Amino acid sequence: MDGDSKVKVMDSHRRSIAKALTYRVMGFVVTLGVAYAVTESTSTAATIGAADTLAKIFAYYAHERMWTYLPFGRRQEPEYEI
Repeated sequence: MDGDSKVKVMDSHRRSIAKALTYRVMGFVVTLGVAYAVTESTSTAATIGAADTLAKIFAYYAHERMWTYLPFGRRQEPEYEI
């Protein structure tokens, strides 16, 4: 392959979902730890961690949907290529 070729590499949906889930688990653990350090209550920390995770899932979805309306960083694919 010559240096001028452009190869698009995309993650599979399974890989993207796995990455999103592991990222949220990591975020939950961090929030749980911080909440426990502040409250010294396991149940309160778990409640805060769960609420934070749910709120961030919905916030991320809204953020992604808003970006669909922005042209920033998008390239128009040519109608045909020779």
